[in-house]
Amino acid sequence: MIGAAFEMALAAHRGQTDQAGMAYIGHVARVAAGVEGQNEVVVALLHDVVEDCDVPLSHVAAQFGDEIAAAVDAITRREGEAAESYYARVRANPVALAVKLSDIADNANPDRLAMLDAATRDRLVRKYTKARAALTLR
Repeated sequence: MIGAAFEMALAAHRGQTDQAGMAYIGHVARVAAGVEGQNEVVVALLHDVVEDCDVPLSHVAAQFGDEIAAAVDAITRREGEAAESYYARVRANPVALAVKLSDIADNANPDRLAMLDAATRDRLVRKYTKARAALTLR
């Protein structure tokens, strides 16, 4: 299942780059490396395919089952959605929460942020600090 998720992510993110100009699949792989458990790794590999690519959630469900699809759905932002609603949905799904925290850890990695201009770096540090705080509320 992990191999199939990697193949789907690789195809979906083909040609995409991150803000530093690096292949986006590297981010996906680092997020997957930051979690434990098969479902968590699969969701980490797929965490942006619905939101950022043309992969319908129904395709994720058909290939990986309802539990994986539910976690991918939980981590997928909706257009115009309030941050509070998004974070509450992620917190409610333990797999999505583990993946989102790994996603934030990679996005907030000082070595990666150092490749960006100061204004972007400062904006992202604030963004990810708020996100981490919102996700770890209990």
